[in-house]
Amino acid sequence: MRLLVARCQVDYAGRLTAHLPMATRVIMVKADGSVLVHSDGGSYKPLNWMSPPCTLKEGTAEDGRVEWTVQAGKTDDTLRILVDEVLHDSQHDLGVDPGLRKDGVEKHLQELLAEHTTTLGVGMTLVRREYMTAIGPVDLLCRDDAGASVAVEIKRRGEIDGVEQLTRYLELMNRDPQLRPVRGIFAAQEIKPQARTLAEDRGIQCVVVDYDALRGIDDPSLRLF
Repeated sequence: MRLLVARCQVDYAGRLTAHLPMATRVIMVKADGSVLVHSDGGSYKPLNWMSPPCTLKEGTAEDGRVEWTVQAGKTDDTLRILVDEVLHDSQHDLGVDPGLRKDGVEKHLQELLAEHTTTLGVGMTLVRREYMTAIGPVDLLCRDDAGASVAVEIKRRGEIDGVEQLTRYLELMNRDPQLRPVRGIFAAQEIKPQARTLAEDRGIQCVVVDYDALRGIDDPSLRLF
């Protein structure tokens, strides 16, 4: 990535026209070829930009100043940046980005509940994570304090589809003489009223999971309210 802090004028021409008068801005040239012009405000959104595929050529304007011409690859759109004064110019190799990993996704909830099975019920113990059935894996297979099998389906947001999914797992698992009887627990950070109604009608227990409490960040017993 190249970062240029400069006093510049920016003109965009093509499907629309736009003009940014001379001012100090940040120009970003990314490895994918995109060029973005940022101000010191406006949050994350650039003032103007050119998305890849595009080509960047550095030249000299008639008055001797540096001029960048960014040409779109598939249209006639052009971004011209007239540089009056360079305050900073640097290049950085950021490498391959691993991508965004969202905190609190179902995999993390599964890992935490596998470690803290008593959150699902007193005396609950883990038998296996990702217990495979003929139509896919159940998130957790547990045993309750009476030794009975419990299938646990985990969602961030509990909706009817999740209840239907657990229902299908239970139907198959209860055909296995080594497991049956198997009851179900539908665990989520939030459970929609319709999903709760359907689950309870089918004999499935609903458990609302406090993600922060599981991570040890927030202890409900220490709250004033």
